[in-house]
Amino acid sequence: MALNPFFLQGSPSEQRLVQSLINEHLQIHGVEVIYIPRNFVNRKTIIEEVQSSRFDDNYAIEAYINTYEGHAGGGDILTKFGMSLKDEVTLTISKERFEDFIVPFLGAQGDEYEIELSNRPREGDLVYFPLGQRLFEVKFVEHEQPFYQLGKLYVYELKCELFEYEDEIIDTSVYEVDSQVQEEGFITTLNLIGVGVTAQVTPFVGTGYVNSITLSNDGSGYTSTPTVAISSSPSGNPLHNASAVAITTVSGGVRSVKQIYLTNAGAGYTVAPTITITGGGGSGAIATCGINTSTYGIVRVTTEDNGSGYAGDVPTIVFSGPPASGLGTATAILTINEGTNEISSVRFTNPGYGYTATSNPTATVSAPSIITGIGTFTFNEIITGQTSNTVARVKSWDQDDRILKISNVGIGSTTAGFLPGETIVGTISSARYTVKSYVHDDTYDKYTQNDEIEEEADNLLDFTESNPFGDY
Repeated sequence: MALNPFFLQGSPSEQRLVQSLINEHLQIHGVEVIYIPRNFVNRKTIIEEVQSSRFDDNYAIEAYINTYEGHAGGGDILTKFGMSLKDEVTLTISKERFEDFIVPFLGAQGDEYEIELSNRPREGDLVYFPLGQRLFEVKFVEHEQPFYQLGKLYVYELKCELFEYEDEIIDTSVYEVDSQVQEEGFITTLNLIGVGVTAQVTPFVGTGYVNSITLSNDGSGYTSTPTVAISSSPSGNPLHNASAVAITTVSGGVRSVKQIYLTNAGAGYTVAPTITITGGGGSGAIATCGINTSTYGIVRVTTEDNGSGYAGDVPTIVFSGPPASGLGTATAILTINEGTNEISSVRFTNPGYGYTATSNPTATVSAPSIITGIGTFTFNEIITGQTSNTVARVKSWDQDDRILKISNVGIGSTTAGFLPGETIVGTISSARYTVKSYVHDDTYDKYTQNDEIEEEADNLLDFTESNPFGDY
């Protein structure tokens, strides 16, 4: 016969009451766990094998611990490969709370990841259990226990076991969660150095040199930098010929010569050389030279190393003074090639005076700001090789030894990982360093013995033979 029509066998109001009581019970007697859904990044279409997945979302939700007396499962097992932990935990969460506060976010993931079954907890998702500070993987979701009270289901029962990390990407932005796998997985090593090199220059002294240039007329109408020419030294040595460059400026819409800097003060002049300013689309600029024939000055420099890493820097150059005190120390300014971030020229503002033929002055160029690298890499951020386009995630950074442990290395080009000499940049920290060397092997896993096994195998069989097992 049909059910008794005078009894509802569970009305909507009764079902809502039971659900509210369950929610309240969980919020009073439960613990706050973090539910972390698994996002499928790539899977094989033939046998539906998940090749890579990532966990980059986190949702706090209250849960009741069914296994309140302790972890279930096989416990801790000692094996020849170390401790094998078989802890399990069963958690109960509210169906209504999950559907109201988590499902809408899962359904709005879009096409970036493959999201299946977004309306309930899924096997393969993770749960962070804060009391034990552990990550558990959902192995089974029981959705019919208790069995249809008043005709409805109210909770999900999650049967979980300890998560075994296999190089999945865990980036929830919750440090307590992400750091669970900081020492896990296949970890390789980048040995880094600074990206800057200090320039090295050598000064030379001479007498009969140009010690001043006086601009008597700055000219006008220049559309580009004019050429400055100084008459040759009577010594006949090309290295003794003075040279200079002009600097222009714009005032009132008119470009004129602002200043002239010596790039070589010359040597061997007995009378002041002539100086001419031509080209640049303008005219009228006139300058005269003064010379020093009584003492030595720093007349030129040679660049031993142009340096590198002077991006945005204004490096300085400091000359040692002449032997006697109270005399004139040479001064100069440096220019930088913005394309290579190297020193391009040394321009004298004063060659100095009072040096001697045997004084052997020195010149010191300031170091680039990134000679030791910039910044500090942060855990779990992505680094990118600027030449190879290889990416990886930071496991740890040793600032003193400049050793960067990385994982999840993704090859961005045809090269096998990071290249020595290329610059790597952190996407979050903006840290910049140069790769000295890249160690492809995991040297931190004490159970990684691939090389030893291969060497022992080579001692048994010679695989260079066409048939190492016989003569046939």
